[in-house]
Amino acid sequence: MNGTLFPELPVDPLFFEREARQRGYRLIAGIDEAGRGPLAGPVVAAAVVLPETFSLPGLTDSKQLSEKERERLFPLIRAQALAVGIGWASAEEIDQLNILQATLCSMVRAFHRLRCNVDYLLIDGISKVPLSTPQMTLKQGDSRSLSISAASVVAKVVRDRLMRVHDRHYPEYGFAQHKGYGSAAHCQAIARFGPSPLHRKTFRGVREYLPHD
Repeated sequence: MNGTLFPELPVDPLFFEREARQRGYRLIAGIDEAGRGPLAGPVVAAAVVLPETFSLPGLTDSKQLSEKERERLFPLIRAQALAVGIGWASAEEIDQLNILQATLCSMVRAFHRLRCNVDYLLIDGISKVPLSTPQMTLKQGDSRSLSISAASVVAKVVRDRLMRVHDRHYPEYGFAQHKGYGSAAHCQAIARFGPSPLHRKTFRGVREYLPHD
């Protein structure tokens, strides 16, 4: 033991991409999502294919970055990436499918919006995506693989921007500030105004305030 939390993790942030290329794969997409936990809004996924020579200082798991840092990195990722695909599942789909299945659905949609023939996937988490493309799931992949880190930033920025747009239509909930997460102010707004069409009606914190027949 060397005292680190994950002593087996590779230091090279492109280790998994290079390992896949050594096994004959050429176009590798990192896939991640944003928005599994909020009480409102869609879950958004991104799939990003990076070039072998990719370098972007400061890029890491989007949760470790400030909103300003993510917005700075977003166009730089788009400029260097070979392909970027974005997909999402609505609050209604989340209620119909459950959050895990809706997340996987958003990832499939992101994959299909890639404009290249990806032959390998690196996916954040433990759940494989229902695609025939060879793939590897990585716990904490958003801090272990630059492709997944890039996807996490893209997904988070796109979702935050969507929530700011929704805020214009439903200003009483404060979506621009909390992005749909269960902050005290958001929970108070749900209690006061009731759920909006953007709220996930199967989630605790929302379902208690649905009108009863």
